[in-house]
Amino acid sequence: MSETDHNTDEMRDEYDFSHGVRGKHHQAYRAGHVVRVGKSDGSVEERYFTLQDGAVMLDPDLKVQFPDSESVNRALRSLVAPG
Repeated sequence: MSETDHNTDEMRDEYDFSHGVRGKHHQAYRAGHVVRVGKSDGSVEERYFTLQDGAVMLDPDLKVQFPDSESVNRALRSLVAPG
């Protein structure tokens, strides 16, 4: 397989998502999640991740409209009365 074959956005035939459920883990992921990494010495490192203080996670449909912090802040400021 060539380098360019790895960079395509096409699904491979062996991937089967026919029983997948979109958003199944969404709420749990937002609440925080653990990542376990197996190391070469046989040990497992666990890291717990949550949203950083002040971070906000946008739903996918909003990420299209607000791709960066500047666009989100501009939109929110337009809703808040000055003062």
